[in-house]
Amino acid sequence: MSQIPIDPQVYELYDEFCHSTMSRREFLSRASRLVVIGGSALVMAQALLPHYAEAAVISFTDERIHANYIEYDSPAGNSGRMRGYLVKPKGDGPFPAVVVIHENRGLNPYIEDVARRLAVEGFLALAPDGLFPAGGYPGNDEDGKVLQASLDQNKLFADLLNSARYVKQHPLSNGKLGATGFCFGGGVVNQLAVVLGKDLQAGVPFYGKSAETVDVPNIQAPLLIQYAEDDPRINAMKDEYEKALTAAGKSFEMFQYPGTQHGFHNNSTPRYNEQQADLAWSRTLAFFRQHLA
Repeated sequence: MSQIPIDPQVYELYDEFCHSTMSRREFLSRASRLVVIGGSALVMAQALLPHYAEAAVISFTDERIHANYIEYDSPAGNSGRMRGYLVKPKGDGPFPAVVVIHENRGLNPYIEDVARRLAVEGFLALAPDGLFPAGGYPGNDEDGKVLQASLDQNKLFADLLNSARYVKQHPLSNGKLGATGFCFGGGVVNQLAVVLGKDLQAGVPFYGKSAETVDVPNIQAPLLIQYAEDDPRINAMKDEYEKALTAAGKSFEMFQYPGTQHGFHNNSTPRYNEQQADLAWSRTLAFFRQHLA
């Protein structure tokens, strides 16, 4: 994704748009009224909207992988059934398994691409669509975030938890489970670490909500916790989480990437920081290889 300079005011408004009920129309209208230096705030705002077709790193037809959509049971979830995007590496396996948790808008093309990126590196990757019980990802992020917010959030977590258990027990899995996720999905990874305990072997949350301090002693998996530099909402939780993990004697590493915004790994918008995203991803792969092989 080509980069253009984005004024901090526009980044702040975009973050509010992504994490609230604000419509695209309101987002662009409010952006048009901003006064910025070096260009048009409206143009900057439009540039921040995702361009998925230009951003795929691994094609779904890549000969190194096989990808398809599957359904599976999900007791205590929003409908009792779930759908996910399962990507397996070429070969017979077994493979280390990784569940990939989406942002607050359902299984969009970026998250599917992340699953494919993992598969070409030798991991059996499942990216569940938490919106499946409500009809699935609707094809755009704006409707997706509204749909996701309408779901019972406890049942949504149950659906994602069941997805993690499903891929861990899959016939092609070696029985070791990793989890990664972004924004909302990063927070889910932290909570999966709490709930799964020793059944999770490695967790890599990207700029997600921290686990509650009282729940930290339940975490058994080693964690690689990735933060952006400029992300006030998420980073406000960082120090307390670090203290709680340290006090409980947990295995973890935290990295904060200079010059980055919330969402810096997502290469479909100008929030993407190629250098830092590549570094964070190389650390992710090395961490999973260390703990899941």
